Amino acid sequence: MIKTSTDRIATLDTLRGIAVMGILAMNVVAFAMPFAAYMNPAAYGGSEGINLYSWLFNTVLIDGKMRGLFSILFGASTLLVIQKADEAARGGAGAHYRRMIFLLLFGLVHYYFIWFGDILSLYAMCGLIIYVFRNLSPRALTRWAIGFLTVSLLIFSSISLTASLPDDPNLSARQNQERQAARNQIELEVGATSPHIQDDLRVYRGPYSAQLERRAVEQALFPFQAFLAFVWETMGLMLIGMALFKTGYLTGALDMARYRKWATWCFLIGIPGAFALGVLEIRGGFDPALVFGSAAALSMPFDILLAIGWAALVILWVKRGGAGHLRDRVAAAGRMAFTNYLMTSVIMTGIFYGWGFGLFGDLNRISLWVPVLCMWALIMAWSKPWLDNFHYGPLEWLWRSLARASLQPFRKSPSEPQPA
Repeated sequence: MIKTSTDRIATLDTLRGIAVMGILAMNVVAFAMPFAAYMNPAAYGGSEGINLYSWLFNTVLIDGKMRGLFSILFGASTLLVIQKADEAARGGAGAHYRRMIFLLLFGLVHYYFIWFGDILSLYAMCGLIIYVFRNLSPRALTRWAIGFLTVSLLIFSSISLTASLPDDPNLSARQNQERQAARNQIELEVGATSPHIQDDLRVYRGPYSAQLERRAVEQALFPFQAFLAFVWETMGLMLIGMALFKTGYLTGALDMARYRKWATWCFLIGIPGAFALGVLEIRGGFDPALVFGSAAALSMPFDILLAIGWAALVILWVKRGGAGHLRDRVAAAGRMAFTNYLMTSVIMTGIFYGWGFGLFGDLNRISLWVPVLCMWALIMAWSKPWLDNFHYGPLEWLWRSLARASLQPFRKSPSEPQPA
């Protein structure tokens, strides 16, 4: 286990830093364009030339992979917090459930008042469940994870397959009705001609009151509906994280050769598989049912392999000890992942929404790398100096204080050691 002088696990912090920055490379599409563009480049933002290559790059290496890594790390970190609470005689169960309840509140505030793409409320609701798995062996956790992921795969692939069925006079009236309903819903969500595209442009180019009305009134139950849809995949990823933590994979406890082997095989399998799905979507003319099925179901095995492969590469980087200054800044970004995640939402909505600079829908896909790179630079620039002077990021400190029902130490004294 690789630890810093402040008893942090360096690999977990660095991985979390990579993940929290990496997910912005895909989330920026949802910040800047109608939601259909997130899965379907033909819906908005450009699906030809360099814009298509940008989409393909994200599809193969980032989309689903960074979110998967973030979810895996949440499972691992949650288990670590439970173990530390038990060791400190604070009561693992009480500490865990208080953390999750307050995280749910943070997530709902984020969703209703800042951005519809909140993931914290989903994590919190899944976190209320994963406690019961804490004592299982890595093998048992893996089996449960496969079970949860299989359910998710079956749900979303069945929706996609139903929507993909051709008109057939041999189908029953009920089957035709189900096929058309699935097709209509998918086209509304990710179709290039979806009426939601113009509606999104109107709302997010408009005043804050219109956005608040959509989230808090029209789509008030969305966080809980999203939980019902995505609990299976998210639980599976979190349980993988718990298993990988217990084996020492995420803490850097394995030897270099094993991480190289994991990275090699995960990328050798994951990249060709993800690339093939991307090419399939292109050749299929970005048919909505195919786009949905690829993103929500078929890509899952490759996303998980590549998330684990990315983890192996980052851990190898940490274990080799090179580029220490850069690595320390990435680790600091990971220690402040909660603050950086929410700060990113505030800044990105300020750039793109009507209450800010109002650039929603104005940039093409390749241009979105500019705000992404600028945001990465800001995160890297401010996280380490902040942690040189404070024990926690501002929101990490607030979350910790609320969960423990007492104000935690915040500012460091001059004599305290700095993070390694």
